[in-house]
Amino acid sequence: MLLFYNIAIYAYYFIIKIASTTNTKAKLWVAGRRDQQFRTLQKSAWFHFASLGEFEQGRPVLEAFKVQHPGHPIVVTFFSPSGYEVRKNTPLADAVYYLPLDTANNARQFIDTIDPVIAVFTKYEYWYHFYNEAHQRNIPLYVISAIFRPKQLFFKCYGGLHRQILGKVTRFFVQDEDSKTRLSTIGINNVMVSGDTRFDRVYANALAPKQLPLIERFKNNARVFIAGSTWPADEELIAPLITEHPDWKFIFAPHEIPEAKIIDLMGKLPADRTVRFSHIKADDQYLASKQVLVIDNIGMLSSLYQYGDVAYIGGGFGVGIHNTLETAAFGSPVIFGPNYQKFKEARDLVDLGGGFSISDAQQLKTIADQLINNDAHREQAGAIAKELVQRSKGATQIIMQNIEIRKE
Repeated sequence: MLLFYNIAIYAYYFIIKIASTTNTKAKLWVAGRRDQQFRTLQKSAWFHFASLGEFEQGRPVLEAFKVQHPGHPIVVTFFSPSGYEVRKNTPLADAVYYLPLDTANNARQFIDTIDPVIAVFTKYEYWYHFYNEAHQRNIPLYVISAIFRPKQLFFKCYGGLHRQILGKVTRFFVQDEDSKTRLSTIGINNVMVSGDTRFDRVYANALAPKQLPLIERFKNNARVFIAGSTWPADEELIAPLITEHPDWKFIFAPHEIPEAKIIDLMGKLPADRTVRFSHIKADDQYLASKQVLVIDNIGMLSSLYQYGDVAYIGGGFGVGIHNTLETAAFGSPVIFGPNYQKFKEARDLVDLGGGFSISDAQQLKTIADQLINNDAHREQAGAIAKELVQRSKGATQIIMQNIEIRKE
């Protein structure tokens, strides 16, 4: 099975390399790994994140570790360009890299160079050679905010190699009891239910968000509908709400912001009432008179939600919804598409009445109309969402009390 795994790793690399001739993300993925040089470190703490979302999810543990163990340099790795390109200069780390391709030689050389005394992976990403190398060297390896579902490869009859990978983890900190029970069915019992560190992150962000004066000027005391991390399928559904609710303002923050996609989005919106954030000048006097604002940069969204009264989170018509908790922490009811079942927090929001799933334009109109036109209903739903965040925080403390660094 390991032979097939190794073949698949190399096959994936060559597919990405071919794609890099036409795809920007693939080009960054290949070039970033080809060009990077690793610094030799001693007794580092290695934190790996698949992408930007996982970085924000695991960030509370990284920050807490940095405070409690200041003598250990921090190494951060990313699998995806969307994480690396945004956080490559983060002051939280002493070194930030793309995770090398998972081969035995790469794993050995990388771990030789950074000399980790602990490795922390957030939510997922299970790489045989990196895990095996850490295990062989007695480097404590933790997976935090993990969640396991029945359809994952670990639980299939042909998932033996992937079960071996799990066996190399020192301890899993999982989001829920179902994940702990599921792991026990395959003999994995070094598991602790800690909850999800994203609640800690979004709660802290909501307590002291970055102020955005231009957004305040645009809001101008009006009610605001924020469409965050949207894709074209989401934007098609939301656009008609603008003319139906002229007394509300709308902010779109697309998940991807290439110029072609921004232009496509702008074409769906009323031209005379819409402005791009990058086109605003500090002395613009017309901003308060606009109804629609398009955010064409990365990094504002977590602070942007403080200005919203209702939020729509994109991705639910694709592989899955994006982060619903950032806006829930500010007390906004959350709307999203039908593909949300993989996300426990979204299921909880729906069950409690702080979140609403829609499958088509009519359902969105119905839910949006109810939240926009009924202040009491909107405020109650928002309070439910906020309360879920407040009572679910605390995972970071549990994790920090139960991890150890390698003893020399």
